[in-house]
Amino acid sequence: MSTRKPQAGDGPAPLLGLLPSRGAPAPERADAARNRRKILDAAARIVAEKGPEAVTMNQVAHASGIGVGTVYRRFGDVSQLLWALLDDRERQFQEAFMSGPPPLGPGAPPGERLDAFLDALVDRVGEQREILLAAHSAAPRGRYTGGAYRVMHTHVALLLAQLRPGADGTLLAHLLLAPFSPDLVHHLTVDQDLSTDRLKAGVRDLLKLRS
Repeated sequence: MSTRKPQAGDGPAPLLGLLPSRGAPAPERADAARNRRKILDAAARIVAEKGPEAVTMNQVAHASGIGVGTVYRRFGDVSQLLWALLDDRERQFQEAFMSGPPPLGPGAPPGERLDAFLDALVDRVGEQREILLAAHSAAPRGRYTGGAYRVMHTHVALLLAQLRPGADGTLLAHLLLAPFSPDLVHHLTVDQDLSTDRLKAGVRDLLKLRS
């Protein structure tokens, strides 16, 4: 998978590269790390409130309290800032289910971990639905070749193998992750006005249908 970051002038397609696999970010000074966190948190708030199309470097600078020159030096342009935002949130999510506290992280029974993972995935997709939807709209099948999906699929398949030995965990993991496509989540939460709590309850009910 290509790891090229979006460049200035790129169209919607580079959003497909916004779905990273797990890896450690480059080390940086403490003050630089604090500024990066403020900038990314400010960008996340703007995306959540107004959508990714509303993000500008000036708005992010104002919302974060960081000089606009610093924002540009750190991220270059809006497309690279959005890439970094998705990368940051994906790393946080992966760290939580791979090495965080139980039940999402290791230490809980596989059934509890799977429930916690699916609940967290509802929140994850809902939080950045608009950016993920833009990537999905550009190339719907791109979701399944990205590093983030492969990490999630492997995690779910391993949990299913513990829960149902002998079952086709690889296939079941794909089917279990299918409802979390950004376009379906958008339809349910925006068009149908369903709450995240109702989505989480629905996923749990779906798992119980054949248990």
